[in-house]
Amino acid sequence: MRVSTSLIPLAALMAGACASKAEQPAAPAAPPPAAYAQLLDKDGATKGRAVLTEARGGVDVGLVLEGWPAGTYAFHVHGVGLCTAPDFTSAGSHFNPTGAKHGQHKGDLPNVTVGADGVGRVEARIEGATLYSGETPILDTDGAAVVVHAKPDDGVSDPAGNAGPRLACGAVVTK
Repeated sequence: MRVSTSLIPLAALMAGACASKAEQPAAPAAPPPAAYAQLLDKDGATKGRAVLTEARGGVDVGLVLEGWPAGTYAFHVHGVGLCTAPDFTSAGSHFNPTGAKHGQHKGDLPNVTVGADGVGRVEARIEGATLYSGETPILDTDGAAVVVHAKPDDGVSDPAGNAGPRLACGAVVTK
């Protein structure tokens, strides 16, 4: 069997290309595609959880509340990832990177209704937001928090929709 000597340099070139790929350092890990918040009340009891997932065109937010009195409550994303009891004002105002009027800004989410079983669930999308990058990242240098208020958001009153005191808060984290 004859091997053409013109194929030997080609084989060596291909083997070298494969070897150089293996020697290159790995690309940095991408940020996690989701972030989480464990919501605590003023006494430190767990009252729910939120999952924020980056999707095409926005961030999807899922909220589950447990152990609440039946009723309707406002929930918002706030602009600072710090939840200091008892009033949680450390979470700052609503996430509003574009300065929009209340009822139309990115941190303003739909009300959540809790049933007689003490459980409430809601899903929403923050259109145009991202978790980490771009012009409207939720997790910027001072983070973000998910806050549940005592009353429903009326969707009109500025700045917080007449939603009342903050009852539970969870700093948004990636692990």
